[in-house]
Amino acid sequence: MTEPAIARRTWTGDMPTGIVSFTSMADGTADDYALLDEYERFYAAGLADRILDTLGHLAGSLGGYHITRLEHSLQAATRARLDGADVNWVVAALVHDIGDELAPYNHSDFAASILQPYVPAEVHWVVLHHGVFQSYYYAHFHGGDRNQRERYRDHQWAGLCEDFCANWDQNSFDPDFPIHTLESFRDDVREVFGRPAWAPEMTAVGSERLR
Repeated sequence: MTEPAIARRTWTGDMPTGIVSFTSMADGTADDYALLDEYERFYAAGLADRILDTLGHLAGSLGGYHITRLEHSLQAATRARLDGADVNWVVAALVHDIGDELAPYNHSDFAASILQPYVPAEVHWVVLHHGVFQSYYYAHFHGGDRNQRERYRDHQWAGLCEDFCANWDQNSFDPDFPIHTLESFRDDVREVFGRPAWAPEMTAVGSERLR
């Protein structure tokens, strides 16, 4: 069993002080909103560590498999790393199921929303759609359509999503596969989630390659 993450805060700068003058947002002043912006920036600086903490919670979620959801996430990320994927794909593989705890029926959307401001557009798209592509392996056993992914066949990143699921997701439930620790991904997570949000060079154009 992999141990849950232990937070190591990396916030920088001084904690803001003070409270706003208003009790209704319509009454706020420029100074009020400048103060709130300082608080928001300070809090956002700790996002990477909160991501790691949340991943640690997956150690106790969704039974029935040979391994925990945390171990599945670590195995997917380990496979991505060993395949030579860049940091964007490694972190995407690590957090792709982070929504299982709070969004069990739309976990792909949950994870994709977290990643979107920090990764290339194709990485966001793949995580957003991985649930549909992953259903190829099981939907027909529940009376569903395993070929739902075909409606995206003409999309430029459909092949990336198919490969993501085939190479790193559907096969990452193996209790005998040596996985890297959550701690070993800490710097990767901090690199991705430490970027400026919505940076055009990250979210508009990317490598479009898994490796």
